[in-house]
Amino acid sequence: MNRQGFKLAAIIGLPLLLAGCATNAEYSANDAGFTAVEAKVGAGTAKKSVWIQNRNQAEKARAQVKTLLARKSVDADTAVQIALLNNKGLQAAYADLGEASADAWQATMLLNPTVSIGTTGIGAPELQAYRAIEGLVTTNILALMTREKTIAVADARFRQAQLAAALRTLALAAETRRAWVETVSAWETVAQLNRAQAAADASSELAAKLGETGSMGKGDQAREHVFNAELAGQVAEARLAARLAKENLTRKMGLWGGDADYEVPNRLPDLPKTLSRRDSIEAEALKRRVDLQMARLDLEAVAKSYRLTEATRFVSDLTLVAGAEAEREREDEDTKVETTGQAELEFSIPIFDTGQARMRKAELAHMRAANLLAEKAVNVRSEARSAYQAYRSRYDIARHYRNNVVPLRSKIEEEATLSYNGMITSTFELLADTRAKVDSVILTINAKREFWLADADLMTAIHGGGAESAEVETAAPAAADAD
Repeated sequence: MNRQGFKLAAIIGLPLLLAGCATNAEYSANDAGFTAVEAKVGAGTAKKSVWIQNRNQAEKARAQVKTLLARKSVDADTAVQIALLNNKGLQAAYADLGEASADAWQATMLLNPTVSIGTTGIGAPELQAYRAIEGLVTTNILALMTREKTIAVADARFRQAQLAAALRTLALAAETRRAWVETVSAWETVAQLNRAQAAADASSELAAKLGETGSMGKGDQAREHVFNAELAGQVAEARLAARLAKENLTRKMGLWGGDADYEVPNRLPDLPKTLSRRDSIEAEALKRRVDLQMARLDLEAVAKSYRLTEATRFVSDLTLVAGAEAEREREDEDTKVETTGQAELEFSIPIFDTGQARMRKAELAHMRAANLLAEKAVNVRSEARSAYQAYRSRYDIARHYRNNVVPLRSKIEEEATLSYNGMITSTFELLADTRAKVDSVILTINAKREFWLADADLMTAIHGGGAESAEVETAAPAAADAD
């Protein structure tokens, strides 16, 4: 190749060299970023989450679910693990993480160069089919100059997507645990109401027999009958609530068909002997809350977008055009080919749009993200304090019913039985005491349920995944649009 050929190759090859692409193995992997999600979920739930992307992984997860369902009954931890393995909505949320990793991967690549080829003099026989051929290669120089800033923004959004996936997983775990508590307490309430129903049936039957003998008036008989009828309605309502609560738990675990025939324990776990001390719960929540970490990353991403906007304020389009033209001329019997290289730099002149509007928009987006982060930090502190106060108070209330109310009702029932055996107390008084004890037991069940719900809320207040997750998911698209 002669000197002119080398020069021509250099001119044409410059844009191609500048447009070379680089890939990042972290972004291009199929499970990109999921290791960070697993770590966050493991810290918050002590359970394993999986991202199912092929048939083998699906079959393995299915086998794990079958093994967990084979147990005698599904406890709270088992229900959470089944949900993390089997909930399809969670797998759909993980697909959002895959899209974010693909966006970050795309950001590491420069724009492809544009190649154009043209010719003149086609079809002229005396010029041997053409007169000149022109080739051009165009690439965006501005994209190269702002490449590092663009990648930084995409990386921040990718890490934010990791936290969003972890937050969605923590939310599902919390929802599943709460659904399990609601289901078990509902069936425990049904059992106690059935006991009360048995006493009411006996009272109503006795009233009817006494009415036949004339020993009880119709008004007193009606009171016993209506109580029995009303209690039957309460039992039906309680059964419906228990079935619906179990269906909600079934949905969280992603079960259907024969798998939905699982069993749950017939009573909630006993209250713990001691409570977890959280003297520094505010600091712990500020350190661990995933949604707060997302807000910090959002501020970081907006700040990087602001710097990117600032870098492209005046020159928003800078293009390098390089190419060559080969022109052939014929003189007498000789044909000469002359090749000429060319290079151009194209850019827009900021005469009308000086970028002030874009800068203002970026500045406002940064201010908004900063204020949302400050608000989130304040709310996280308050939510942590509230959750711990509820946790301790619910424990004291549940223990009060267990240690004081139920023993007193049991004592009253025992004394009524002794009086009944001694023919001092009537049958109706004994049955009334039995019904009153059942009511106290139901109050105890409700208090214990509220404690275990407060226990679940305490973990979400520390790690995230409570009601605030919906607010974060709603606010995230708006923050992304600010770019």
